[in-house]
Amino acid sequence: MVRARAGTDAWWLPRAVVALRVRIFEKVNGDRVVTLPNATHGPEVFERVYAHPAANGRSEGAGLSDLFWYWLAPGPEVHQEHLEPGERYQDVAATTRRIVAGASADLTAAASRAVAGVLDGVPDSRISLVRLRDLVMPAWAAFCYELVFQEPCPPPARELITAHADDVITALKCTGLRHPKRRARLTSYLRERVAAGHVPHALPDSLSLPEQVHYLQGTFFNTAVVQLSEATAHVLLALARHPHVQQRLATDPEDDRYLTQVLDETMRLYPLFGIAHRITTGEIPLDGTTVLPAGSVVCFSYPGYHATGYERPDAFDPDRWSALAAKDVHHIPYGVAANRPCPAWRLSPLVLRAAVREVLARYRLDSTASHTRSIPHRAPCLLIPRGQSPGRRRLGVLRGFVRLRDGVEDVTRGVRQLVLGTAMVLQARRQRPATRYFEEQRAGGCPVPHRERGNG
Repeated sequence: MVRARAGTDAWWLPRAVVALRVRIFEKVNGDRVVTLPNATHGPEVFERVYAHPAANGRSEGAGLSDLFWYWLAPGPEVHQEHLEPGERYQDVAATTRRIVAGASADLTAAASRAVAGVLDGVPDSRISLVRLRDLVMPAWAAFCYELVFQEPCPPPARELITAHADDVITALKCTGLRHPKRRARLTSYLRERVAAGHVPHALPDSLSLPEQVHYLQGTFFNTAVVQLSEATAHVLLALARHPHVQQRLATDPEDDRYLTQVLDETMRLYPLFGIAHRITTGEIPLDGTTVLPAGSVVCFSYPGYHATGYERPDAFDPDRWSALAAKDVHHIPYGVAANRPCPAWRLSPLVLRAAVREVLARYRLDSTASHTRSIPHRAPCLLIPRGQSPGRRRLGVLRGFVRLRDGVEDVTRGVRQLVLGTAMVLQARRQRPATRYFEEQRAGGCPVPHRERGNG
């Protein structure tokens, strides 16, 4: 009982850690930052500013960029989400759209195969306790490999991609330090494949061969793998915690409309982005009297925006979408069309539906773990094979263990995030990867990516 209280009494710690991270993001740029929406400027201002043509700066001029470049290395200077607007960005974005394009049936089948391949390794004769993000990440590694190389993913490549993506998201959530050498192994593999002409897609002409390698690594084997894994974990954990929703989907798995409502509600309540920042390249009016000057850093809070305009915004309720249309509410799971929308806005719902169906066809999900937007615990969950009926007492013991372990881990993980997060923020500020890159560009030199050393 003492141990149980040690975990559950610290329910506030994960929220405090997340709040502190947001505060750091807001303050790292000094007095030039504004977060939207806020108490003065609501969702309508958020929408107007996000879509404004002058809200188009991406990395140059923001101290926050140094943090993200540090976390996303190697090659953040050619990561699609961090390229400045212009021909180079357009070239890269067009390439990404070509690679993720495809017939809906083909994409759905590829996602189903990838998820099935992972589930085949899970015992089907007993209950398994898994971390959902860890479970599905190898599947999305294989899926993204097939997108890029147009061939099945060999196990060694899947392991390299998974290790790289896991290292990036672990560092971003400050639950562990970076491991540059681990990431470099994937870079070396991709360099060999690109140099040998094994990528069947035309890669951006505006990028050198090393930059093309970093583009593929950052866009497909970092962001795509991580975001698909996080999205899948969120959906499955939400189903595990809401058995009536799960049962409805399992009973009628072909009900596309309801499954889409579940996805919409999951992305509303647990958006994959917490804060998206932009740097203004011109003045933007906030209201009749206030103007954002050029060079301001605007932090767009997706959770804050998604919580406005709904009844019971903190409740998970897919049925709310029976009377709502995404275009008429505050809902931008893939960004806004006027300002770098996610290139996978069409692909993601297709493959997420395929993944959910593949899992629910085999397992019933159950979890007593907490569910927050950042899911730093990687979504602990019980997988109960279909057809099995575990005794109430046995299931109760397992559910109690998940709850207890989650509570205890909240405490230890929260402390670890504060310590490691502080260390990485300080090191990113010392290295100044984004700041140095743009300083060298303005000086007319050839920017040389910072050499990665050690775990920091």
